Amino acid sequence: MPKLKLLSTAFVLFIFSCKTNRHFDTIIRNGVIYDGTGAKSFSGDVAINSDTIAFIGDLSDAKATNEIDAKGMAVSPGFIDMQSQSMETLIQDGRSLSAIKQGVTLEVFGEGESFGPLSDTLKKMGDDNQGDIKYKIEWTSLKDYLEYLQKKGVSTNVASFLGAATIRENLLLFANRAPDSSELAKMKLLVKQGMEDGALGIGSALIYAPGTYAKTPELIELCKVASSYGGAYISHIRSEGNQLLQGADELIKISKEANIPAIFYHLKAAGKPNWYKMDSVIKKIDSARKAGLDISACMYTYTAGATGFDASMPTYVQEGGLDKWIERLKDPAIRKKILKEMDMQSNDWENLYLGAGPDNIICTGFKQDSLKHYSGMRLSAVAKMRGKSPEETVLDLIIQDHSRIEVIYFLMSEDNVKKQLQLPYMSLGSDAASMAPEGVFLKSSTHPRAYGNFASFLGHYVRDEKLVSMEDAIRKMSGLAASQLHIKKRGTLQVGNYADVIVFDPAKVNSLATYEKPHQLATGMIDVFVNGTQVLKDGEHNGAKPGRAVFGPGKK
Repeated sequence: MPKLKLLSTAFVLFIFSCKTNRHFDTIIRNGVIYDGTGAKSFSGDVAINSDTIAFIGDLSDAKATNEIDAKGMAVSPGFIDMQSQSMETLIQDGRSLSAIKQGVTLEVFGEGESFGPLSDTLKKMGDDNQGDIKYKIEWTSLKDYLEYLQKKGVSTNVASFLGAATIRENLLLFANRAPDSSELAKMKLLVKQGMEDGALGIGSALIYAPGTYAKTPELIELCKVASSYGGAYISHIRSEGNQLLQGADELIKISKEANIPAIFYHLKAAGKPNWYKMDSVIKKIDSARKAGLDISACMYTYTAGATGFDASMPTYVQEGGLDKWIERLKDPAIRKKILKEMDMQSNDWENLYLGAGPDNIICTGFKQDSLKHYSGMRLSAVAKMRGKSPEETVLDLIIQDHSRIEVIYFLMSEDNVKKQLQLPYMSLGSDAASMAPEGVFLKSSTHPRAYGNFASFLGHYVRDEKLVSMEDAIRKMSGLAASQLHIKKRGTLQVGNYADVIVFDPAKVNSLATYEKPHQLATGMIDVFVNGTQVLKDGEHNGAKPGRAVFGPGKK
């Protein structure tokens, strides 16, 4: 045989040998692959080595230590919860069970308040105001907190915006005034340090004290700093009700003047008289986007929101913090004024009590064991049991519980929910904590979105209602969300990206959680990998906690 032919044959055998001997840590075979970009799905295999996606395509000739047959199942990037409230629950239970069972692999914090930076005063307040979940605050910066979670062990990845209210509290606590030039300079320095530590940007919540005390120029100045590090601005705008259009205008103005991408938290039109305004808000966003601004939004898939009774009374009452707030509620003259204002329309503050009405408010979370029997009850029923008006009941409960009390408000229209879910720039955020139907979590009720926000979207709106395609739905929950956050190597199935990969049954994925019985895990999620480590196997959580702190573009 000629020497050249021998060499050619040897080369072919070498290549064939290399190909057939390929070995990976994990191969997910025969799945319907949705890559998170919105591109058309295709059948194929996904291979994982260590924490990384190693191959996508035909792996019929390869082997793996862990092999999963995903025939007939969807394979996609893990979902990103743009508005998680799991800052405390992950300290209690790092499994993040309610999120993992929906395919969530990254939880993002920072709606107005963040767990850093914390002054000594804020740390003490954090210790004093804890509820059922008890912990020692062992961190100061936001970076320290995220790394504390990673070290403690969490199943999901975690990231956070800097809370605009937290930045303010470091200098002004709960004062209702603008910062002076020196204070503002220190606030901007805190933002600079936070962005260099890996915060995603600035998050605000402008209906709550003390966040509501910040005027637009203050927010613009903070956002300019975040923008210089590639960060974003995300906001629970100043009004989602009577002043919804003005609230949207403020977010767009901040985006323009600070040259920063801006995201609406839980976009909504709250209160029946305001439902018609959603079309105008969408037009404003479309116009801003056409003008070159990077404006987008996230939402949850329910017609009820959840927050506290602090959103049922004017924010001047809360100046100075919780103790001062309760002190005012006990003052007969101030109390009389508040009760009157709770029943009046206002353009100066967000009155969710009036927007929902006592029959459409459910009490969910109390600190005091003596009041927990009201959990899950409508405010109107609680008031009747106590023999007082609903307004007086709200004030009395806050005093007795020494907290804002967690409640559900029914405020939105189903038509608007469907309309918003179809917007091309809409991602998803639960606005809820991840938890489990056991232990301390059962001491309170909760909003069903904690267990079902992503599952209800896939099951009800995508499969049953056919509101959007599966490709676009997965894009919204993964690739789009990652692009809004400006994080790299996550959100899409791409070779070289971190292996946050999920396998679910499109025919069975569903939310079982209801307002009456919220503590029910979603169905249909089969396998979940976080950073290449399997966390959910055949629908069961295996206890693995491979979650990491995910940092923004300004990280040094």
